[in-house]
Amino acid sequence: MRGMLVVGGGVLGFCTALALQDRGLSVSLLDEGPSVRPASWGNAGHIAVEQVEPLASPATLFGVPARLLARDDALSLPLRDVGHWLPFGVRLALASRPDRFAAGKLALKGLMADAMPAWERLVAGLARPDLLIRDGHYVIWDTAGSAARGMRRLQAGDHGTARFRALEPGEGAALAALLGRVPAGAVRCVGSGHIAGHDLLFDAMRDRFLGRGGVLLRGRAAGLPVAGGRAVVALEGGGELKPEGVIVAAGVASRTLMESVGHVVPMIAERGYHLQAEVGTWPAGLPPLVFEDRALIVTRFRDYLRASSFVEFSHQDSPPDAGKWERLRGRIRDLSLPFALPGAEWVGCRPTLPDYLPAIGRSGMAANLLYAFGHQHLGLTLGPVTAEIVAGLATGQGRGPGAFSVERFGATA
Repeated sequence: MRGMLVVGGGVLGFCTALALQDRGLSVSLLDEGPSVRPASWGNAGHIAVEQVEPLASPATLFGVPARLLARDDALSLPLRDVGHWLPFGVRLALASRPDRFAAGKLALKGLMADAMPAWERLVAGLARPDLLIRDGHYVIWDTAGSAARGMRRLQAGDHGTARFRALEPGEGAALAALLGRVPAGAVRCVGSGHIAGHDLLFDAMRDRFLGRGGVLLRGRAAGLPVAGGRAVVALEGGGELKPEGVIVAAGVASRTLMESVGHVVPMIAERGYHLQAEVGTWPAGLPPLVFEDRALIVTRFRDYLRASSFVEFSHQDSPPDAGKWERLRGRIRDLSLPFALPGAEWVGCRPTLPDYLPAIGRSGMAANLLYAFGHQHLGLTLGPVTAEIVAGLATGQGRGPGAFSVERFGATA
C-alpha cells in the first residue's frame, strides 16, 4: 500500500489527511463509518483559543472535592469505573504540581497561538470560509456572588490571544430578551469562535479529501504489529494494511493502538453528553452561551441547537448515564431557554491524558509511525494546527514539539 494512512475519521484525522495532501502526499484514511460519531462531531463546536491553561492544575485539583459534591453533577467518577479513573487521577495529581503546570501552560499556549490562523487556512483551503464564525462567546452567571468570583478568576487567568470584556448595551439587551431577565453577571469573550455546523464541516473535509484523490477505507484498526522496524495496521476481523507511513489519530482508540507497539498511554475516556434540537426561536447570530454556574454551554449552529455538559471519567464501553440527559433537560427548563425538549441524545468520549496536553509526534518504536491524539476538550480547536505539525514531521519539514511527545509517559519495554 503506497502513501500515508491516517487512522481515525474525526476532525484530527481529516485535518491531518488534508494537510498531508497539501504537501503532495498520497493519503488514505481508515474510519469505522458514519454510524460511529467521533467526539469531535458531538462537541459544542467551540473553538476555545482562550483555554491556554491545562486543566491539570493546582486550582483544578483543589476544586475536585467541591465539584464532586456540587448539585450540578458537572463532574462524576462512576464507581463501576474506579479501575480506570483512580490511576488516571493519581497521574493527574502529579501533573498538577506548580512546576509541571507552568511547563504545560507554556507549551499549550504556544500551540494555541496559531490555532485560529490554522483554522482560517483550513476553511480557505476548503473554499468554505463560512464554516468558521469568529464571534466569541458569552459567559453568564446566575448570581452576583458567582459573577464576582468568576470575574476574579478571569482577571487572574491567562487567555492567550483572547480577551474578556464587559457587555455593550445591545449585547445585554439581546441576552435579556432570550433569557426573559437581565443576567446577574455576564461578559463577552473576544477572539474565540465556533463552527457553522458539524455535518457541514465534515462533509466539506471529506469532499475535499476525496476530490484530491484521497481513499476512504472502512474498517477498524486492531493493532500495530511492527515488522522490520515499521508499523503495519492489523484490521479487526483479519487482514493487514502496509502503508509507507501511519498516523494514529483515533481518539480514545489510540491508546490500544499505541500500546500495541510499546508506548505507555495513560489516557481515559472523559465522557460528555449533549442534547440537540431544532433552532426554533433561538436568535441567529447569537454566539455560544456558557452558563458557568450550570456547567452548560448552548450553541446555535446554522441548522440546530446543541446543549452540552458534564465531565464523566469512565471507560469508553461503559453504558451511558441516562440520568445525565434528564439533568441536562432540567437545567434548560430552569433557565427557561427556548430549546425544544426532549432533544436528541448523544454521549461521546474525549480522549484525555492526565496532564491535559495532547500527544503529537513521531514514534520511537517504528520508523514510519506518527501520532496525534489526546486533545481532550480541545480536539476541534487544535485540529488544524496539529495537522500542520504532523504533516511537517511526515515530510521532514519540521520538528515535533517535545512537550507533546507520548514518550513523556515512558514505554513498556
